[in-house]
Amino acid sequence: MKSKRLLSVMASIVLLLSILLTACQPKATPEPEIGSPEHPIKVLFVPSVEADVITAGGKIMADALNKATGLTFVVSVPTSYAATIEEMCASPKDTIGFIPGLGYVLANQLCGVDVAYKAVRYGWDVYWAMIVVQRDSPYQTIADLNGKKWGYTDPGSTSGYMVPMAMFKEANITPGESVQTGGHNQAIKAVYNGEVDFATAFFSPPLKPEGEPAWKPGDDPDIPADLIEQCAVNADDKLFCGEWRVLDARANIRAEAPDVVQKVRILAISPAIPNDTLSFGPEFPKELREKIVAALLDFSKTEEWNQSIGNPDFYGWTGLSPATDAEYDFVRKTVEAVGLTLEKLGE
Repeated sequence: MKSKRLLSVMASIVLLLSILLTACQPKATPEPEIGSPEHPIKVLFVPSVEADVITAGGKIMADALNKATGLTFVVSVPTSYAATIEEMCASPKDTIGFIPGLGYVLANQLCGVDVAYKAVRYGWDVYWAMIVVQRDSPYQTIADLNGKKWGYTDPGSTSGYMVPMAMFKEANITPGESVQTGGHNQAIKAVYNGEVDFATAFFSPPLKPEGEPAWKPGDDPDIPADLIEQCAVNADDKLFCGEWRVLDARANIRAEAPDVVQKVRILAISPAIPNDTLSFGPEFPKELREKIVAALLDFSKTEEWNQSIGNPDFYGWTGLSPATDAEYDFVRKTVEAVGLTLEKLGE
């Protein structure tokens, strides 16, 4: 009997000690809510144009979204397209990415990043890759580029790398030396400065004068020859050739090279590519996503938008259009055709 009482007393003591120890344990600090100042939402932009332009314009967007939603955002420009994808997958609950079609397809394949909207530029929800050369160069067709020095933007760029690679493969063209320039602006500069024989970058159709038929696929992508010498930057800091406004990547270097159209011509463009995306991390909370998308749609109707992602020197988005994953099957097929993976970017 005594031993039973002793065991009972010892068990009670152990239980009491356990309760006391548990009470003395520091309580686990709850994780800060996503979108709070302690846990801001990361807004990621690929470094396709000058990083300082993205950072300044991105802050305007972040401030507008904060005002509309009460959520906190922090803007980031990772060092490469691949780094942007990796960041979205590493932080699946709190990242928003403004990423091109190739980046989206690879990120979706890697960790389930989900597309929500795509860019609209002057009524187009597609864009093209273009191959540019110096205007006085002898190159007249893609075949002439075999063995020549190629300046590409970034290995994660849809229009600056992946789609041109597919075009070269289809035409049995093997470029000679390949040089990563770092962005669309830099690719155009490389041709302008004679550092490469040809380069690849994004193409958006020129805006033609009111009353003239709008540009359509199959039309000459370049400015008419009789207007080339008239190309200049106007008082509103826009690049015009006569009454034609230039909107392709050449216009991005108009400040430092106002004669860029006189020096750089378009050799060819690709088939249409679905526009770059607004995508969310695979575990991004649905309620926050809906709130942010609604705020972005409202933001797209403001003048501040034109100082942010709508700025032609930023990404030049003039609006947003709902996007589906299936729209990027063309990009997937191209990725498969050239055997491109995230691990192979830049090889």
